[in-house]
Amino acid sequence: MSVRSISRTAPSAVAVNTVVTSALTVPTPGRGFIDLTREVEAFLSEISAREGVVTAFIRHTSASLTIQENADPTVLRDLTTALSRLAPEDAGWVHDTEGPDDMPAHIKTMLSAVSLQVPVRDGRMLLGTWQAIYLIEHRARPHRREVVLQFIGAV
Repeated sequence: MSVRSISRTAPSAVAVNTVVTSALTVPTPGRGFIDLTREVEAFLSEISAREGVVTAFIRHTSASLTIQENADPTVLRDLTTALSRLAPEDAGWVHDTEGPDDMPAHIKTMLSAVSLQVPVRDGRMLLGTWQAIYLIEHRARPHRREVVLQFIGAV
């Protein structure tokens, strides 16, 4: 039998008295990852967020969001390769209304996420040391993507 020690910080009770919603318009250069961490931090700073949760939601079906490593850029290149292998453009998809990358983009979005939640304490997201929030553009050509940010908590 193994013994496992789990540590946790003491819970903090904060009345939820604020809901603030904003939108980011993000121009993308085409397929790849775009770090949104600074933009989300700026949103939290602008509203003087203290304790709560921030949600990011992308309003598209061919782009997505993820929390991933921010230290080694080869991670993002490998993730792009992995997604391309999981949903290749030349797989004979029926839906190709907007080109050969259209259906693969929808599949990649389904495999990742359209919304993320991150806890906020003392006005800062509680991301891990090497974590960042990314928009993933799954289409080959540039787009303008809208990401809705919402903070629920105390300011």
